[in-house]
Formats: sequence, structure tokens, C-alpha cells
Amino acid sequence: MTMIMTAATLREAGLYRLLTWLSPAYPVGAFSYSHGLEAAVAAGRVTNGDSLRHHTETALAAGGGRAEAALLAAAWQALAAGNAARLDAVADLAAAWRGSAELALESLAQGRAFLATTRAAWPHPLLDRVALRHGGEIALPVAIAAAAAAHCIPLPATLFAYLHAFAANLVSSGLRLIPLGQTEGQRLIAALETAVAAAVAAALATPLEATGTAAPLVEIGSMRHETQETRLFRS
Repeated sequence: MTMIMTAATLREAGLYRLLTWLSPAYPVGAFSYSHGLEAAVAAGRVTNGDSLRHHTETALAAGGGRAEAALLAAAWQALAAGNAARLDAVADLAAAWRGSAELALESLAQGRAFLATTRAAWPHPLLDRVALRHGGEIALPVAIAAAAAAHCIPLPATLFAYLHAFAANLVSSGLRLIPLGQTEGQRLIAALETAVAAAVAAALATPLEATGTAAPLVEIGSMRHETQETRLFRS
């Protein structure tokens, strides 16, 4: 029986894919990265729920979350327009726009794993072309943009899901590092909804060329994490 794809079923299919791709269970190893949070905890800058919320809000508004959202939006738009040269430029910037070796590893390793898994489980010729063009080595936001564009998932929904996952992973890392209870973690996720929505709006409204970051403590912490004596996370 042939299924008629209405606008409603397309939205539901897109939601299903986003929930799957950005779930902690998707095999990209997100649980093994803290985006520099482990160094912030070790330095005493993040010690409780309030400081974890502030750290995450900063990353969303002025740090890695802001950069990755802008890169995802630019990559999705390039793919939607069929502009291969623009996609190449965004992919190159995504690989280079990192403040430390660990943050580069975090994004590139997850992007490689995401692309490989998604091509196997959710195949599409566009994903194959992107993988071939870039040798399978692309940063996570570009990989997710490629999957979303290939499967006709709107950019706003993709950004919201991506940034929710970004924030949730930081909170999950904080639960293990500080540590905090599970209920406190869910309170933080609820409290971060406004920050995630603001980050989505910023990514949609600001061209990639006008986007910048201003979270030096996160990047400095990540550099120090490279030589930290005791580590649970890879970044």
C-alpha cells in the first residue's frame, strides 16, 4: 500500500527523525564530551544548578551553541539552494571555528559518526554526495543540516532540536560532575527553554558572516582540560 505524504505526515516524519537523531541513544558518543564543562567544574566556576544554568546559557548565547547554530543554518540553506560551493565554505569554517583541539575533536568525531550512522539507517542520495564530497569528515552541525535538508525537515525545527540536545548534554554532564540530582536536572532543562528559543531566533536572524562568539572562559577551560590530571570526559 502506498502512503500519501500529506503536510501533517511530513511534519510527523520529520519530528520522528529529529527525535531519533538527537536522542542521547543515537550512537555519536555525545555522552563522552562535556564541551569544557569538566574544566569549569574543576576550577570551581560551576558548582551548583545556578552556575550550571549560567554556563549553559552563556554557551548558547555567546559560545559554541551560537556558532554551531549559525553553521547549521548556513549549511541547511546552502543545501536547500543546491549551492555546493557555499556548503564547502561552511563545512571548512565549521572544521576550523574551534577554540581548542578538544572542541574540534568533539564536533568532528560526532559529525563523522552521525553521518555514517544516518547514511546506513536513513539513506538518501544527498547524504551520500555530501559524504563523498567531504570524505565523511564534517562537523556535527553540518552533518545534521545535511540530514535535515535531505529529508525535507524545516530549518527552525532542526535548530530547536539541535540546541535542545546541546543544552541537555551540558546539563547531563553537570549531573555527573557536580553532581546534581535528576529532578534538579529537569528543572534546569525547563529553565533553559527560553535560552534555547532565543538561540534559535538568533541563528535564523543573523547571517553566518555576522555571527561571532564571546565565551573565552569556555575555550580556555577546554585548553586546560587537555592536561587535566583526572578526566571523565574527552572535552
